[in-house]
Amino acid sequence: MNNRHYNIYFHTHTVSGIVISVVLFVIFFAGSFSFFRDEIINWERSESTAITREIQLDYNDALQHLDKKYVLHGRNITISKPSVENRVAVYMEGTKDTLAPKKQQAGDFFYLDNKNYKTYTYEESYSLGELLYRLHFLAQIPYPAGYYLAGFTALFFLFAIITGVLLHWNKIVSNFYMFRPKEKLKTLWTDAHTALGMIGLPFQFVYAVTGAFFMIKLLIVAPAVMALYKGDQDKLYKELEYKDPDYKFENKKLANPFNINELVAKTKNNWSDFEITRVFIQNYGDANMHVLVEGELLSHKKFTGIGKVVYRVADGKEIAKKDPIAQTTYLDVVKNVLYRIHFGDYGGYALKIVSFILGIITCFVIISGVMIWLVARQKNNMPEKKRRFNNAVVRIYLAICLSMYPITALAFIGSKIFYPLSQSNLYALYFGGWLLLAIFFIIKKNDAFTNKFCLISGSILGFLIPITNGIVSGNWFWTSFMENKFQIFFIDVFWIFLAAISLYTAYHLKPKKAIA
Repeated sequence: MNNRHYNIYFHTHTVSGIVISVVLFVIFFAGSFSFFRDEIINWERSESTAITREIQLDYNDALQHLDKKYVLHGRNITISKPSVENRVAVYMEGTKDTLAPKKQQAGDFFYLDNKNYKTYTYEESYSLGELLYRLHFLAQIPYPAGYYLAGFTALFFLFAIITGVLLHWNKIVSNFYMFRPKEKLKTLWTDAHTALGMIGLPFQFVYAVTGAFFMIKLLIVAPAVMALYKGDQDKLYKELEYKDPDYKFENKKLANPFNINELVAKTKNNWSDFEITRVFIQNYGDANMHVLVEGELLSHKKFTGIGKVVYRVADGKEIAKKDPIAQTTYLDVVKNVLYRIHFGDYGGYALKIVSFILGIITCFVIISGVMIWLVARQKNNMPEKKRRFNNAVVRIYLAICLSMYPITALAFIGSKIFYPLSQSNLYALYFGGWLLLAIFFIIKKNDAFTNKFCLISGSILGFLIPITNGIVSGNWFWTSFMENKFQIFFIDVFWIFLAAISLYTAYHLKPKKAIA
């Protein structure tokens, strides 16, 4: 590689990496915990549920309860299961009956407990698992600014990955095996950055591509909507199969009784290893009522196998059917594969744990890249003013990034002791504590102290998480295991291992002096 190309790749890699480093760290750290979002939600609520994507619900009983509270006649109702928990998501459109009271003409969204049919608003159902999941794509920043920031960060990360590979291409094998912890500081950080970067390269590439796609796809799609569909967004969504068929409301009551449970069971029995993930009811109680039952095959049977059946309730006739085995389209594959590989929900706990480890490794790659940048700019021939500025930048970076570990552990304890914490109180605990901790480290002006304090305090708090759970809920990890409450057991044991590893790391850290 000639010097000109090397310099282009080097400066592109460095600039793109430094500009996005803090945001990227937040995305990967929160994203790593998001692999266990469902487990965190159930742990926080002291609940355990069947580990399946299928909706567990008596539809007939649930709809009768909802009908008494909301009056369902003429409404479109969508029942889905966004995560593995006891609650299902229910979205109700306003009734199509124009003579109905205004209250019935308003739509609503809530979560429904599948056992006692108690309803929860989004704010009431908010949890630490939801906070961490949404933090990993910066949803707390007002829409669409947070989404676009996360998307463009992923896009810049893709540039950093590609230019990093091009930089190390000639020595990609030899550098992978090279690690010299006893050499000068710059060498240590460089070796760690290169070796760990190569280990996590496929993982990082996948998440850079899929993350950019999910967050800024609106900007990608917008020109196509304007040029190919002449601004008709509904037509695009229909062709992409994001829009369900619409059936006319006849404003006549359905003469015959109906049984949604039977329609769901009938659909499920069409194919083995098929899980029902969504039920869409149109024109509830009307003569032209239709029910769409949708699901997918288990991932070990077919990675992308989406099937659905549409029933006309008046006579129980199937009016549309999509076979998940024989009728999988290219469009289904594209849509589903991107989601599957991003969420890592197809390989059980083994894949989740591996993905978490690779996510934390990526966090270390980001930090080591920042440290390389700092050490390279601490030469004696550099003006003192610039050196102080560089130190201040890295101090702020480290304070924001490293303090995420103890504050996340503290949030687990707080969410358990004060359950249920409201969304605003959870925000105050997590983001308020994070801000105070970051400010403290910035004022302290000691990067080694920041690193060691975060690791040790995070470890201590991590060990306290299963203890707190045992005291508050009585779910000690050994009793959870014996009672087959695996999600609760997993989070407790997960924190014991994570705290032990970070404590071991903290006590084996030996500060090195920078050598120009």
